[in-house]
Amino acid sequence: MTAPRRPDEIFAAQREYRWVTKASTAAERAAHLTRLREAIVAHLDEIREALHSDLMRPPRPRMPSEVAAVLTDIDQAVAHLEEWMAPAPVTPASFLGRVEAYVQYEARGICLLFAPWNFPFGLLFQPLVPIIAAGNTAIVKPNELAPATSEVSARIIREVFTPEHVAVFEGDVDLANELLELPVDHIFFTGSPAVGRTVMAAAAKHLASITLELGGKCPAIVDGTTDLATAAAQIAVGKHTNAGQICLAPDYVMVREDRRDEFVRHYQAWVESNLYADGRFSPELLGKIINRRNLDRLIRYLDGATAKGATLVGGSVTDLDRHTLAPAVLLDVPDDAEVLAEEIFGPVLPVLTFTEPTEVVERVRGGGKPLAMYVFSNDRELVDTVLAGTSSGGVTVNGWILHAMDNQLPFGGVGSSGMGAYHGIHGFRELSHARSVVVAPARTGK
Repeated sequence: MTAPRRPDEIFAAQREYRWVTKASTAAERAAHLTRLREAIVAHLDEIREALHSDLMRPPRPRMPSEVAAVLTDIDQAVAHLEEWMAPAPVTPASFLGRVEAYVQYEARGICLLFAPWNFPFGLLFQPLVPIIAAGNTAIVKPNELAPATSEVSARIIREVFTPEHVAVFEGDVDLANELLELPVDHIFFTGSPAVGRTVMAAAAKHLASITLELGGKCPAIVDGTTDLATAAAQIAVGKHTNAGQICLAPDYVMVREDRRDEFVRHYQAWVESNLYADGRFSPELLGKIINRRNLDRLIRYLDGATAKGATLVGGSVTDLDRHTLAPAVLLDVPDDAEVLAEEIFGPVLPVLTFTEPTEVVERVRGGGKPLAMYVFSNDRELVDTVLAGTSSGGVTVNGWILHAMDNQLPFGGVGSSGMGAYHGIHGFRELSHARSVVVAPARTGK
């Protein structure tokens, strides 16, 4: 029998099959995840080549970090699935009498998963792991802006899963809109706030639950009470990972005014040491901007800021054909510059200054609730002031993305940076419905 191909046919098949996956055991779900792991490892060379083709990721012999993260998530889910799926007993209220009460985490049903282009493999399969672990079915759309990775990802899914369990569709925005018309039970989207609003509106039509992993203007605050060279290097790593196209990248930095120039010197020293060869910018060490539209956007930010009086430090050499942009620092950026209003998503760092912690709080609040914040300080009072006066998805003090690397901690945004959280057990519960169950003793008739 030929498998259904159209989205509506796949949806109809999954609507029936979701009851099978809901009733599946921990061992059965672990078996699916184990087969997925084996397929990923078997296609590792193709995945590396695809990431290099789409984003100019260095085709190193070691495993790409986003693939390693997926395998780690699979291993953790397989190891703990039985524990996660077990009913969680609670002590019932005394007025209920002699009853048993517990929370049962059950599958949400059919999940629609959209992957972003900046980490087109990792941010497709990392959400898919808890979707499968929680006993759901899934309709998956890789991102068309990373076509090579989309192709190999789709091939892996088709090798491992039947379409009534996990189906994959490749296509553009028209396909995405078609999929959003399906009355699925849950939508998992990673991407920009602008598209997130569209996805949320579509979910509202069917009262579907939703996980939005967005971004925002993630600040880094440096007060000079820690080693500036170390802080500058960690911020530079965050700013240039994947050519700055990462939702957790420091979007801008606020440095205590009297330490700004020293910070910039250390930051530039890191850039020249790690992204330049023989005094020339080496795009292969940074990666490329995903497409010409996004490169033009970054150039517009730079031109607009300098036209308003900002000072450009470092290179801004571009290769329009290869979509590459050299690292750039902007000083004395006026508040009305576009680069301070929009998420940058590229290797451009505005360096702002402050003298009082209240200035930091005011600036961060003005940019909404970011996905992450980074505070480099040994001054506990300043750290507490910033944390108490702002809101963000997560925070790392004296480091970069440490809060997102430990699967014991939930990862996700708040407000304009998203809703819902995953990683580890938090992902399992995000993709589950917490069902309350009370069992009273049976009454027998006379």
